[in-house]
Amino acid sequence: MQRTDAERPKGRIDKRQAILGAAFEAFAEDGYHRASVDSIALAAGVAKHTIYNHFGDKETLLRAVVADLAEQALVRNLAAVELLDRGEDLTETLTATGLRLAECYCDERTVALRRILHSQLPAMPDLLDLIRDTATDRVTDALAARLARLALAGRLDVHGDPAIAAEHFGALLTAPLEARTRMGTGAISKSELRQVTRNAVATFLRAFGPTA
Repeated sequence: MQRTDAERPKGRIDKRQAILGAAFEAFAEDGYHRASVDSIALAAGVAKHTIYNHFGDKETLLRAVVADLAEQALVRNLAAVELLDRGEDLTETLTATGLRLAECYCDERTVALRRILHSQLPAMPDLLDLIRDTATDRVTDALAARLARLALAGRLDVHGDPAIAAEHFGALLTAPLEARTRMGTGAISKSELRQVTRNAVATFLRAFGPTA
């Protein structure tokens, strides 16, 4: 008799993704220390030894979860940065990019990831390097490259250092968002997201707008 999709055994990649998804939910809801491998295995629909076969131990599983979420965030953030390649009005283009970046920053999964990081960084400081290498630095580099092109076209003045301009743009977005969401513990409305973005773009253009 032919098996249904639900009855077919999961492949190695499917099992890995199921484990990563279940582990993230457990770490986000219960915290790293309270989340158990047994509960993760149950939620993922796999045997406990399967988790150890894939990841070795709980710390390695956490690192894999962080890397996976960072990769997902990278895709979303790079898509936001690519919006700078479109449109003629600089303010509108920067605002579109900034708003998408702000939405990514306030995404529920991204906020949960930051909570996990804050709780575990004292014991596992390499997690920050993992995030930076996987996503943060690559997004900043991509943003800097776009700002450099705008500077070459005379539409911005990045004072010879597009990387610094990119860092400023990111900080103008994220600092107010952290404050308004109480470091990710509260929600922020779409109207507030738009206001933060408009303020960030206006301040950015005062500092890096084209010189007369």
